Order: sequence, then structure tokens, then C-alpha cells
Amino acid sequence: MKRFILLGVFLFTLLASASSQNTGYFYLVKLTDKHSSGYSISEPASFLSQKSIERRLVQQIPVAESDLPVSPAYLSELKETGAEIIYTSKWLNLVILRVDRPEQAMQISRKPFIRQMKSADYLFARQRGGEGKPYFDNEVIEKPSSRTKVRSYKSQAAYNYGASLNQVRMINIDQLHALNFAGKGITIGVIDAGFNSVDVMQAFDSLRANGQILGTRDFVQPGNNVYHTGISTHGTMVLSTMGGNIPGQLIGTAPKASYWLLRSEDAVSEYLMEEYYWVNAAEFADSVGVDIINSSLGYSTFDNPAENHTYSDMDGNTTVVTIGADMAAAKGILVVNSAGNSGANAWKYITAPADGDSVLTVGAVDPAGAYAYFSSKGPTADGRIKPDVTAQGQQTIVATVPTGVAGGSGTSFSSPIIAGAAACLWQANPTFTNMELINAIRMSSSQSSSPDNLKGWGIPDFMLANSFLTESVIHDLKPFHELKTFPNPFSSRISIELTANYPIVVDIKLINSTGKIVNSLIGVEIAKGKNIIALNNLDRFPAGIYMLQVSDGYFVATEKVIK
Repeated sequence: MKRFILLGVFLFTLLASASSQNTGYFYLVKLTDKHSSGYSISEPASFLSQKSIERRLVQQIPVAESDLPVSPAYLSELKETGAEIIYTSKWLNLVILRVDRPEQAMQISRKPFIRQMKSADYLFARQRGGEGKPYFDNEVIEKPSSRTKVRSYKSQAAYNYGASLNQVRMINIDQLHALNFAGKGITIGVIDAGFNSVDVMQAFDSLRANGQILGTRDFVQPGNNVYHTGISTHGTMVLSTMGGNIPGQLIGTAPKASYWLLRSEDAVSEYLMEEYYWVNAAEFADSVGVDIINSSLGYSTFDNPAENHTYSDMDGNTTVVTIGADMAAAKGILVVNSAGNSGANAWKYITAPADGDSVLTVGAVDPAGAYAYFSSKGPTADGRIKPDVTAQGQQTIVATVPTGVAGGSGTSFSSPIIAGAAACLWQANPTFTNMELINAIRMSSSQSSSPDNLKGWGIPDFMLANSFLTESVIHDLKPFHELKTFPNPFSSRISIELTANYPIVVDIKLINSTGKIVNSLIGVEIAKGKNIIALNNLDRFPAGIYMLQVSDGYFVATEKVIK
């Protein structure tokens, strides 16, 4: 996994806007640090949710400076110059601002906390009168139609999948459903272009009734209603392949998961600023505790040709959106992204952020499992195999606005099929990391012994992936494979049952919801087989949720406990 590093020394390029419109001047400002922020990585509960902190604890990911918000003191100084703050990103540690006169920008550039400053007028070319185009014009998608004929299936499995049975059975996720792993307890952030009518459609009535839609956020037009009938239906169809539930017609791959619906894409145009909105959506997803991000979006060319990426930019390190996706993965989020629909056109390659080395990139196959002609191809510009895996993305059954289901085609639909299935796999194996899940999914796939740049490692078998994570082939590599705690809830004592594969020495830590270690046993000798260890004298701790962590210095297991 790449570390996120902002390179370079102070650089200032001040370019006057060529626009004659009275809209001001935009600048992208990179900051030197996060001093005077008023926040501390030792107190993450002030800027991260409890679930976000728990994700880091389970995967042994330390809270870092990149988690801290952009320094409010620096923002205040910028505002004092008369600048308007348009955008901030804590992961990129940058600000985009607007000023009325270039002289203001010159004044700002002299501040000691400014590392780099350059014109950002190009990011707002659309607002300055640029010609827009439909967002999906560059994708080969067969738009769903109410006239599309679909076959009806009967299933004896956990759900009556109806016409969606093929896309579910292809990856064997119906078998995990039968074991009662349907994504419960896993949160998926859907970053997309809009969720037209999700608040009223039958396909999502169970999500609404059970409180599984945790919230929405619009980063393109803050405060906007992402369900509005005038907004894109793309996210609606994407969500249906995961959370849809119309028995006998459509069952998504994660009908019991919870969802955040996040709009970062303006569907009427394509411009580079949307990559920055994507990063904001991912930052927000991280902060509220999302486990998985599905992003059925990709970036290569834009309405303004000056913004276009080249194939050489698809190297996993260059584009803003890919840097953001890899950062999300570094925070323990499983990032699942569509490969793109450029396989049959001049571009043909995957698009950003599908080039990320820590992104699970999903291509498309047809209902028979053959490569779908439109699915974008690898490799990345630096020679890595992409996509990682494939799922049904041609004639995929999706929910359509205002009612009903139909067939649609695009990697936009194969990606969420895999994201939802990954939620079920993670529910079944909660102590594993996002990267371990990716490896298991790849290993389980149909051409894992000979991956290529059309289908990657192939079509996953999620029951096989589950076996890789839970059976002895994985356990033999671990010092211990079973951790139980009781009683739970606890009062003054926690008993810990640990089954070890060989003698080891472990550290046991009790961590509160703010990430602070409140009790520990260091250097505990554990014998092969079953062991019982106790944490005593816990009366003094307040009621709340805690994480019990057991580690031998390499492998870690955690268990949520409640007082």
C-alpha cells in the first residue's frame, strides 16, 4: 500500500484569469502542516466517529496527522484576507479559494503556512460558461428500459432472487446469504451521481423500514436533496444491486448492510473538480465509520480538454481521485471501483481511481461469464494487472425509476455486486483487514492461476473466499484463531478465552471509544490450545463500548465489549 506523501517545495505560480466574467479568481493552496488545529491524534473522538476508530483498532491502523481536519487557524487567516473558502481537504491538506483580485492572492502566497499556490480557474471552467455534456456519454451502457424482458427464476435459497439470481449465483454469494451473512453490521458508502427516488421506491422499502440508510450528503451542491426526481438515477440503479429487495424480482448482494448515500458527481457535465468532491466524500465516509466504498465512477477525459488525463496518468499515483482512493484504503476502508466502460473505444483502458494499487477494481462479464466487450482493460501505466476481478455487468438486473426492474449494462453495476458481496464476506470474517479480503477474493476467482488484463483474476467464488479466511489454510498461519469474551456486557471482570496454535506471548489491551488504552496485560504467556485469561478490577470504568485487543506483535484479534 502506498503511503500518501505530498512532495515538493514551495512553489507559487500566479496566473491571471483569462475570463472576462466577473466571477473572481480561483486558487488551489497546499498547506505546510496542521499546526494550531486545536485537534490531537491522541483524542480521535473529537474528529472521528466511534465506528471509524473501531475500524482502525481492528486493523491496527494508527490515527495519523492526515486524519486531522485542516487547521482552523489557517482557514481563519485566509478568510481575513477577504478570500472565500470554496473547498478543503484534510487528506490532501489543501484549500481552494476565490479572491476578487490577483493582489489578494499575492498577499496570501506570502503566508508562512502556504507551501504551494497556483491558479485553479480551470477547475471551474464549467461555471464560467463551459459546454457541458451528459455524464454517461463516455460509457457504453445499455440503459434499463421497462420494456426489457427478463426471465423469472425460482430459488430455494435464503431469498427469492427472481431475475437477479444469475448475477448472485455467478459469484456464489447466495450461499453466504443462506448462512445468514447478508451484510448486517457492515456499512457501505455509495459515492455516485444521485439517488433519484430512493426515498420512495419499493426496491428500497426494507432499507428505509429498518433504518439501513444512515444518511445522505451532497458534495457538489451542499444541502441538496440527493433523492430529487430531477437528479441522476445512476446511483439508484447502483444501490439496487447491493441493497435492493423485491422478492421474486431483485435481491441485492448485501440486503442487510447499512448505507451512506454520497453524491460527488454532477451528471450533466464532466469536470476535474468532481475528483476533489470524490475525495471529500471519501473523507466523510471514513469519518462516519464506513467499511466499504463503492464507486461506480471513473475519470479520463473532461469537457475542458485542458483537464484531460493521459494513459500515463493511470499509474496509481497521479490523479487526485486515485490518491484519495488509496488514502481511504490506508484508513482500512475496502474501496471497490468500476473498471470503466471504455473497452470498445479509443481510450480502452481503465480510468481513475480504478488504477489505485489498493483499490479492488471490477470489470464486467456477460450473463454466461464471458468478457463483456465494453469493459475497460488493463494494465495500469506502470504495468500492474487490472481489473482485479469481474462480475456480471451485462444485462444486470437493476431497479429502475419510478418502479420495476430491468436489465442494464456497465461496470457501474458489476462493481456494486462485488462490493455488496464483500460486505457479506466481511460480516463472516470481521477480524480481517481490507487487504486480506482483497487477497481472498482474488485467490477465490476463476482464473487466479493466470490473471489477465480483461478479467483480472476472474469471477470470484465468495464461498471459496470465505473458506480461505476461515479454514485451516489461514489458521495455520495465525498464532491463534479463536477469541471469545464473557460476560458481555461486563461489570468488574472480563474473561478471555483464547485458542492458540502454538505457544506465544501476547499483549492484551482494553481500549475505550476514544481510542485510549485504559487497561492492559503485557507479555502474557499463552500455551498451545485453549487458554483463559482475566482482566480484573474494571469497576472504575464508565459505561460504554470498548474494544478488547489481543496481539502477538504481528497478528491482532479484537472483540467489541460493552459495559
